[in-house]
Amino acid sequence: MLALLFLTTCFLAYANGANDNFKGVASLFGSGTCSYRTAITWATVATFAGSILSVFLGQALLSKFSGKGIVPDHLAGSPGFVLAVALAAGLTVILATITGFPVSTTHALLGAITGCGFIAVGAAVNVKALANGFVLPLLLSPILAILLGGLLYLLFHGGRIAFGLRKEWCVCLGTEEEVIEMPQPDSLLRLRQLALPSHLTIAEAENCRQRYSGHFLGITSQQLVDAAHFLSAGMVSFARGLNDTPKIVALLLLAKSLDIRIGFLAIALMMAIGGLLQARRIAETMSHKITAMNHGQGFAANLSTSLLVILASLGGLPVSTTHVSVGSLFGIGLTTGQAYPRVIVNIVLSWIITLPCAALIGGTAYLLLRHL
Repeated sequence: MLALLFLTTCFLAYANGANDNFKGVASLFGSGTCSYRTAITWATVATFAGSILSVFLGQALLSKFSGKGIVPDHLAGSPGFVLAVALAAGLTVILATITGFPVSTTHALLGAITGCGFIAVGAAVNVKALANGFVLPLLLSPILAILLGGLLYLLFHGGRIAFGLRKEWCVCLGTEEEVIEMPQPDSLLRLRQLALPSHLTIAEAENCRQRYSGHFLGITSQQLVDAAHFLSAGMVSFARGLNDTPKIVALLLLAKSLDIRIGFLAIALMMAIGGLLQARRIAETMSHKITAMNHGQGFAANLSTSLLVILASLGGLPVSTTHVSVGSLFGIGLTTGQAYPRVIVNIVLSWIITLPCAALIGGTAYLLLRHL
């Protein structure tokens, strides 16, 4: 049973990596800063680093997701219960990944714990502890992310204008390159409003590159923005590894014979593999379907996400990196007027469905395992 629990928990880590790993670098790919391969490689390295460091910094989350306090201790320490939770959460997240929806592993775990708990002990599930300790932070985090993401973008946008950093468009036509000065373009779509020479024809906006003009200390402004963007994306991925790894490792606390450090390493490796092998659908959703973005907007979204997730991780608050990341991107999209509300509605609906779906699978799994 314990060996099966270890394998099932590794499956959950794989599903988590497939659904979550790319979220930290979505702005790099979405803004055209780098290719998909470069983005997912950087995400994997940074996430793995966060996962390993969570051995020392993730103890508060480790204890929260053991199930104790939500269900009676004897149930939380039952192999059948923990196995059902791991299986239900893993199946829920991998199904969302296959369909391209960025859902929360935290939601899936809570739904699975609740579903198994109600089947096992009914009214003995501590609903108050569930609401105060888990549901409230999960509800507040995307709202804070929307506000902080929009605020940071406005601050950086205003700072760029104050320092006189302008944008320009680099249009490539065969082997020729022409730079077109633009005072304050808001988006790729504004390119179509330019009075271009009659001989210049542009088929797709993505064939052009927006960049920042000027130099600072001998370095181009674009190089500085790209470096900051890469660093902020790494911070988000690091924060995600720091926040998510202890939640999954908590399922292995039951295996007393297993060195918990081995558990952290195994989960970190499976998360990395899941992201490398199966993150493409989530990449498309996060990078291109929430909002159009440029380099500076991507940097602001990443900085907002990493700050909120790292602070929550250190404080032991069970927030969802998915909620925070999507919230930050949407906040910037609202600020620039380029958000895609229909996609956001679909994503939020997938979040709402995650809880009952994981609860249903968890309850069913627990019933089957109890009879076996």
